[in-house]
Amino acid sequence: MRVLIVEDETNLGQALEQGLSAEGFETTWVTDGQRGLDEGVSGSFDAIVLDILLPKMNGFKVCGELRARGVTTPILMLTAKDGELDEAEALDTGADDFLRKPFNYVVLVARLNALLRRGTLQRNLIAQGFVVDVVGHRVQRDGISVELTSRETALAQRLLESIGEVVTKTDLIASVWGEDFEGDPNIVEVYIGYLRKKLDLPFNKHSIQTVRGVGYRLELDDD
Repeated sequence: MRVLIVEDETNLGQALEQGLSAEGFETTWVTDGQRGLDEGVSGSFDAIVLDILLPKMNGFKVCGELRARGVTTPILMLTAKDGELDEAEALDTGADDFLRKPFNYVVLVARLNALLRRGTLQRNLIAQGFVVDVVGHRVQRDGISVELTSRETALAQRLLESIGEVVTKTDLIASVWGEDFEGDPNIVEVYIGYLRKKLDLPFNKHSIQTVRGVGYRLELDDD
């Protein structure tokens, strides 16, 4: 598996290169955003580890430009900053996951392996003509397409996998945010709200139902 590392901190970049190589990954390390973009568009990598604070072009711009050019390589974004705004921007620009510095190296490898496994799965999940495009980050039905963020896509995917059944908040957190998530569990309600707003208007016969005290259920009405 080939991993592109885009990190300008010499000590960290060397540690990532050596550590991932020891895990059996083939690595390429670059130290600025422009070189990261140039390498990333080659499409020859299985995953990208991307810092946010980079010279020449920051990680948000690199990520957004890669997605704009049709690059679907999984991206794990690193940030030294705290706060949900940076995390949200990372995901909204097309990153698949994020990790705060300083991070546990074992966790980084686990997150990276999870992204690589996800990349080998079926790209489109379909039920009753309702399509979740996992790579393209959109949902489609009846010729209508709605763009989603990475997190919204993962949420729609998990709900569609259990269509008609209740998915608990705990299950959604583990599936979408990861089992090591330590943030506010109410983030699920926030993103369910985002997803509802995007689905209700164009897909008025689709709904995410709240089952109080239990979780959420996706119902597709074909009448």
